[in-house]
Amino acid sequence: MPQPAVDDSASVQPFRTEPVSFVRRGGRMTDGQERGWSELAPFYVIPVERDAAVTSVRPGTEIVPEQIYGRSAPLIVEIGSGQGHAIVHAAGERPDADFLAVEVFVAGLARTMLDAERAGVSNLRLVEANAPEVLEHLLPEASVDELWIFFPDPWHKSKHTKRRLVAPPFPALAARVLRDGGILRLATDWEDYARQMRHVLGEADDFEPMFDGDWGERFEGRIMTAFERKGLAKGRDIRDLAYRRSPRG
Repeated sequence: MPQPAVDDSASVQPFRTEPVSFVRRGGRMTDGQERGWSELAPFYVIPVERDAAVTSVRPGTEIVPEQIYGRSAPLIVEIGSGQGHAIVHAAGERPDADFLAVEVFVAGLARTMLDAERAGVSNLRLVEANAPEVLEHLLPEASVDELWIFFPDPWHKSKHTKRRLVAPPFPALAARVLRDGGILRLATDWEDYARQMRHVLGEADDFEPMFDGDWGERFEGRIMTAFERKGLAKGRDIRDLAYRRSPRG
């Protein structure tokens, strides 16, 4: 299977000592997805130097977005882009902005590239990597205008909640990459995770809520995806949250 990352597997170890917010499932790609890697990855996928695991990011390997996209424009990053439905649609609607999809599932990234190609979307790039390491090492400080996290894995069993992405260490990573006044958007169909998100961000000095009351309005820029339909079909309410990055001191 073609890989988008720099092949330094001989010098890395396959495991981390800290929990991550995903389980990297295997599985073969379709012929079309294989074509996506071989033909489209050179344009869409950002090569990543690895550190401790196959989806890690080596410290000191920060990218320069202006060089990646060939221009200076607002940058919108989606963590956990899945098959790319939301971000491909958004990139097509916002040609004035640049978009980055962060995902660990190769088949989803391949599907994203194929859909982007069909839609004629050229302002989108992809990275196969663990999201916290992307925020800590790959993206420059204050380089992101909006950071999206839509329907992250809820890890709803109590013994697994430590794997949730939006936990106390997360706000500092998000605040690092967001410019002053940048926006963090979140959505989930799991009420206890929504409450955890709200509590974690409510305790963060670097963020101010952009909503009154308990929850935010549904983000109009988010199209209806399979994850959202699945949650609604099971009778779960969709909860949106949005926060603005406070000015740096």
